Amino acid sequence: MRIEAEQPAHRPGIRRLALGAFPTAAEADLVDRLRHDGDVAISLVAVDGEEVVGHVLFSAMTAPMKALGLGPVAVEASRRGEGIASDLIREGLARARREGWQAVFVLGDPAFYARFGFSVEQAAGFETPYAGPYFMALALDGTSLAHANDPVAYAPAFQSLE
Repeated sequence: MRIEAEQPAHRPGIRRLALGAFPTAAEADLVDRLRHDGDVAISLVAVDGEEVVGHVLFSAMTAPMKALGLGPVAVEASRRGEGIASDLIREGLARARREGWQAVFVLGDPAFYARFGFSVEQAAGFETPYAGPYFMALALDGTSLAHANDPVAYAPAFQSLE
């Protein structure tokens, strides 16, 4: 298996993964809209042979620093539990650091995302409708994310999920 940047040939496989990983087509449509709107910063696939078996997307956010939103993440159902999502996230975070992004935000399971350094505490001071026990942040540049009451917002395409 190899991890690589998304290419146009991967898009049908990415859509298939998202349709299989989520209860509705909303996340698959979200990925398409983020691409269309030009908000995709990092999009990686895990490929086994020629089959796309995993995908992660990071999109630009509006924030007081150069920030990304992580998600969606999807893995082929028969391949879950192999660490594919973790490998994709780690590679995405490494690329984000190299590209000079300062922070990443995610809305998800704290037990899963804590392994990458995300925490609810780092996200606690930001103003967002997602604030709460599942909204987490990770500082990529070693600085504090102390921006009390500063707003952060995902790309406009995410409003279709609300």
